[in-house]
Amino acid sequence: MSDTGEIIKTLGDFGRFQWRLLVLVTLATPSLAFHMFSQLFMVLEEPHHCNTSWFNAIGLNLTEEERLNLTLPKKPDGTFEECLMYTPVDWDLDAILQYGLNSTEKCRRGWVYPSNQEPSLLTQFDLVCDWEDLNDISQSIYMLGLLAGALVSGLLSDRFGRRPSLLLSMLIEGVFGVATAFAPNFHLYIAFRFLVGASVSGVVISSLALATEWVGIVYRPHTVIFSHAAFSVGQMILAGLAYAFRDWRTLQLAGSAPVFALFFYLWILPESARWLVTKGKTEEAKKLLQKASSVNKRAIPLKLLDELKPEKTVSAGIWELFRNPHMGKVTFVLSAVWFVSSLAYYGLSLNVGGFGFDIYLTQAIFGAVEIPGRLSCIFLVQWLGRKKCQSSALLLGGACCLLIAVIPKDLPILVTVFATTGKFIMSGSLSISYVYSAELFPTIVRQTGVGWCQTAARLAGIISPLIGLLDKYHPSIPVVIFGSAAVAGGLLASLLPETCGKELPDCMDDIAHYQRPSKRINGSLGNACLKPNEDITEQITITRL
Repeated sequence: MSDTGEIIKTLGDFGRFQWRLLVLVTLATPSLAFHMFSQLFMVLEEPHHCNTSWFNAIGLNLTEEERLNLTLPKKPDGTFEECLMYTPVDWDLDAILQYGLNSTEKCRRGWVYPSNQEPSLLTQFDLVCDWEDLNDISQSIYMLGLLAGALVSGLLSDRFGRRPSLLLSMLIEGVFGVATAFAPNFHLYIAFRFLVGASVSGVVISSLALATEWVGIVYRPHTVIFSHAAFSVGQMILAGLAYAFRDWRTLQLAGSAPVFALFFYLWILPESARWLVTKGKTEEAKKLLQKASSVNKRAIPLKLLDELKPEKTVSAGIWELFRNPHMGKVTFVLSAVWFVSSLAYYGLSLNVGGFGFDIYLTQAIFGAVEIPGRLSCIFLVQWLGRKKCQSSALLLGGACCLLIAVIPKDLPILVTVFATTGKFIMSGSLSISYVYSAELFPTIVRQTGVGWCQTAARLAGIISPLIGLLDKYHPSIPVVIFGSAAVAGGLLASLLPETCGKELPDCMDDIAHYQRPSKRINGSLGNACLKPNEDITEQITITRL
């Protein structure tokens, strides 16, 4: 009996067919970065004050400045209050000039934005004063959509296939991404964003599963890193789009509509041969494998195809992660590592406009530094080991966040330098977490364990924007929390066993020792500690970027 992995090795681990497939699925990745961070450019701060049009009929002959002086209280620095107005009265102008207005109240009739900038989410839906927190709350709801989508689309992908799940997710992403641009109110905007978030998870899960299941063991980390790099490119593209289109509806359309250009996938995107085999559809799988071998100009022996049989999969419940004390400790520490890595990553990414530097340039830099950040860590884990790299990345990334808290705000360039350095390190930490977790969990619980860690990362994404609300009490509180969490995670990571140079564990007893020697696979970026012919990502559903 032969398996799909053996046939893929015969037709070529990473030939022309796989290159084409990787390029195809990666084309859908930049738009995911747009949806993740585009709202940051739609709620830029705007000067505003209460609408005091009630006074217009009284002060017909007064200038705008005189009207504001009579109807708006002032702060100690001499500027007008943004969220308070003098209580309207039924006096004539002479009485108001003689006695003045003293009683204040919150804005009754909305706000006025004197700058007359292009329409933004903030100005169209009045996300100021008491409604200001809706911005961060809506970002958390988007992250909640990512979590819900990961749970649902993972099941759809496993049941109906990678290709239909990917196409459906892209359709939902395009439809509701465009619909978001026409949302008549903020509540509907939030609902559409939730659905877009769910579809983004579907695209991530299905595209990466499809790509990794078509390549050989050695090249699977390449596909993940390639996709990560495309996500970083999407962040740089977002900076350019946001700079060019200041109207939030136009920006939303510019970032959402291009996904429809990818629906030529209907005719050229293949299904996963591995998934077809696991579902007993061996004849369809054979046709696809023969097509791939033809593109790669490699022949598959007929004997291998004739012996192709459905593969067995191994799964286990979540409780298996905690039944063994040592496995329970590893699960807890890895969950914490994923959580704090995502918490700090999103904490820095979603605060791109809070470092005092040009937000468009900062976003472009943030995207650019992620590419070497993700690539370099893969080589470092080969030389220094997983544990040292994971722990060091979290400690250094946390230190950068803590330093941001003590740097004076009148040095925006220095603050941005440390924020960029932190983003560079935390993006690498996320890539290390994927490789490290796949090697730490035994084969019988690997899919369950990595899925558990990914859920922890999604929860961090939901919480991160809410922590940003604490800056109203002190601007440094959020970055201190992000930095402290990362440092704590770095210390916890030092408790994990090293996996580099050791065989992958198959059962619970193996993880307590890691003493068996193993062979290295030359050229592998992420799986240098594999046993021959073992595939650590075969059963892992990748649900994050």
